[in-house]
Formats: sequence, C-alpha cells, structure tokens
Amino acid sequence: MALEFKYPPGATPLDEDEIAGLIPAGVTTVAELNAYEAENILDAMDWIEGQRLTPILDDQFLRDLHRHMFNRTWQWSGTFRLTEKNIGVAPEAIAISLRDLTLDCRAQLQAKVMALDEIVARFHHRLVWIHPFANGNGRHARLAADLLLTQQGAVPFSWGAADLAKAGPVRDRYIAALREADKRNYKPLLNFIRA
Repeated sequence: MALEFKYPPGATPLDEDEIAGLIPAGVTTVAELNAYEAENILDAMDWIEGQRLTPILDDQFLRDLHRHMFNRTWQWSGTFRLTEKNIGVAPEAIAISLRDLTLDCRAQLQAKVMALDEIVARFHHRLVWIHPFANGNGRHARLAADLLLTQQGAVPFSWGAADLAKAGPVRDRYIAALREADKRNYKPLLNFIRA
C-alpha cells in the first residue's frame, strides 16, 4: 500500500520496514494514520485506568504503555526501534538510556531537587530525546508525563491546549521548546506545558 506521508515539522519519518508494520488496511495519509492512532490511544485509556498503582518510572511500564497506545496500529508497538532516526540515541543505547532516565527521575522525585513540574518536564523532554520507538514518541512521552503527574497528586500538563499531532503554531512552539531543552534551556518548555 502506498502511503502519502507528509510529515509535520518535527515528526520522525518512518522507513519502509516500519511502514510495513501498519495494521489497519486502507490508511494512506498521515491524517488518516493520526485519526486511527488517536482511536487506539483512547482504547488504551481503559488499560491505563487499571494501572494507576503501577510505577510509571519503570522501563517495562513505558514499553507496555506504548504497546497499549498503538497495538491496533503498529505490529511493532512497544518494541524499541531498530533504526537510526533524525532524533534519539542509537538503537543499541535505548534500553540503558531509558533505564537511566527512570532511575534519575525517581531520585529527583525522592530528593525533591526541583519543583515537580520541572522534574516531569525534564522527564518528558529526555524521553522524547531518547526516542525509544519508531513512531508515537511525543504522544507517548506526553501521556507518560501526565500519568506521572497524576500519580504524584498533581494536575496533568495542558500541553498548549491543542492537538500537537497537527501542524500549526502551537506544535511549532512545542517543537521549539523541545529544541531549547536540548540546549539545557528548559524555560520555554516550562512555559509551554501549563499554557
């Protein structure tokens, strides 16, 4: 099946092998794919409801979360990517990078080294930067951050109060904030998450 993928700014293109893992028939555009993935993510919310006591800062939970978010869309959901991308650590470094992230964030929460919003924003940024999966990393990292906030008794982030899967000025601000965080300037991201 030929897919007419015009990726929005900041999106990570899929390679042919990854596209071959698409489950639903008849999906040919990014808009159709996003709609299907959104339905899949809504279905995953039932699974998430049953996981409220499960530690979010666990590499297996993060893999399971991705799997449940995309299990009706991608055959490889919940499986670490095997290819280099325009963002992310090398595929062979994903597992250890994810483990380091969860351990670091647990220690930060326990020591209360900074405000909760900043700890979780940095967790989100680093999870996106690791880019463990071929697709869905931003949505996965945002949901993981919101679950972590909820588990800590806080309100989830607003994420600019827009659908960040769609191209537009709010997505552009989000991508720009992530790029600033890449340079260790977290202020734009901290301003964005509660906007």
